[in-house]
Amino acid sequence: MHALGSFLKKKRTREGNRSNPSNPGPPSSSQPTSPVTPTTVENGFEQITSPRPSSHSSAASQTTAPHSSASISAAATQQSKPAEAAAETQQPMNTLPVQQPPCQVSQHTPSPGTEPQNIPRISNLINPPQNDNAAGYQPRLGNHYSHHSANNGGTTPPQPSSTTAPQHQQQHQQQQNHNQQQQQQSQPQSQQDQVRVTKGKYSLADFELLRTLGTGSFGRVHLVQSRHNSRFYAIKVLKKAQVVKMKQIEHTNDERRMLGEVKHPFLITLWGTFQDARNLYMVMDFVEGGELFSLLRKSGRFPNPVAKFYAAEVTLALEYLHSRNIIYRDLKPENLLLDRHGHLKITDFGFAKRVPDKTWTLCGTPDYLAPEVVSNKGYNKSVDWWSLGILIYEMLCGYTPFWDSGSPMKIYENILRGKVKYPAYINADAQDLLERLITADLTKRLGNLYGGSQDVKNHPWFAEVTWDRLARKDIDAPYSPPVKAGAGDASQFDRYPEETERYGQPGNDEFGHLFQDF
Repeated sequence: MHALGSFLKKKRTREGNRSNPSNPGPPSSSQPTSPVTPTTVENGFEQITSPRPSSHSSAASQTTAPHSSASISAAATQQSKPAEAAAETQQPMNTLPVQQPPCQVSQHTPSPGTEPQNIPRISNLINPPQNDNAAGYQPRLGNHYSHHSANNGGTTPPQPSSTTAPQHQQQHQQQQNHNQQQQQQSQPQSQQDQVRVTKGKYSLADFELLRTLGTGSFGRVHLVQSRHNSRFYAIKVLKKAQVVKMKQIEHTNDERRMLGEVKHPFLITLWGTFQDARNLYMVMDFVEGGELFSLLRKSGRFPNPVAKFYAAEVTLALEYLHSRNIIYRDLKPENLLLDRHGHLKITDFGFAKRVPDKTWTLCGTPDYLAPEVVSNKGYNKSVDWWSLGILIYEMLCGYTPFWDSGSPMKIYENILRGKVKYPAYINADAQDLLERLITADLTKRLGNLYGGSQDVKNHPWFAEVTWDRLARKDIDAPYSPPVKAGAGDASQFDRYPEETERYGQPGNDEFGHLFQDF
């Protein structure tokens, strides 16, 4: 595994794709707990420790929010909001000239391909509606979300370490009220989410730095452990000077804002943010299973049911985002992380944008750009459905349909030409769906029509999917990453040199006014 979120920019080459289009290769979950806020002071990581040894075994680890520092100034303890779950940032590499503010196009360099490996045997992957009550079928509910917590909420926060009894009673009452609200929701899309209070909830002193998970042009991602509840998290550290130099102020603030507004089982959770004189910090889920990208490269390509499972979870996540007028704009395997049970979480929200009508900005990854983006035409949510088609194609074939020698310009030419070759082994229903997604004609592209996302979900390729059960994670994933539960197992991520700069040092905050939401 290569990194986390926006810090994985892989250039898609023939080697990296493990593919030759003419000869492709063979083919309950954790419940987040609300943070609480003990009083601490921000004085940097107290020490850097070597990563803990980890073993490869299939097991479950819990994802809970760390206890946090109430503020960066001196003072008193604050109480945090009850649990809420959600979604991470794209780091652009290549910028193309556009008329709108810069939104850049990224390229990626995968690790050398490995020999294809067989996907583990699928158990209860897709549950046909007519077989829901079949004798002997026992969904693994113990490893998934309970029926009342489909929104990643409704769990009891840990005992505060430094709160008084009245404060704890008040927090408990707030949690009960939150549970009642969650139980009234039939689907994650059914209510308008409230923005979580995440600003300044933590400080560096709340965490112990363990190891680097990934690096990028203006920061890195660290695996950390909370000093209060001993849970593991990922902290994205962005250098303010580099963000400003690369003109990514708007995208960085947008990502922080988007992650604070969304919550969904298949989106990464932002637990809190803070800053010091030099850096911005984002505390998020540690999703230990690594990227779908790495699993796809090791497998060559996915069997039809496996690709269908992952595509269905992405469809639910896009449906949720679009219901809030948010366009994701950077769908690809590198931005899909696997939790310990094998379910997806979309990360990297650097290119996400709230667009009630149209936008004209050129950004994304060349292989996944829709023709209306390449041609600098105005576009809307339709681009995410095009990207879903490209994702399904890559999962089924092992390469993207418009790939050409890794050259962005040739890829753009192929996209505008619009000719897609479908291998003979692709399932007929899958090809029909792809033809309806990977089409330049917006009046025919599924997801962009009157029926919206329901047109995609109703397609025959998804006929076996029980959508409400999938949203609750009541359907077993086809693959469980070999990680040890609750041990901060980062074995699915590559090793990187550790940061030599000591975080949290005092100094002149030249750019702090540009990031007031952190």
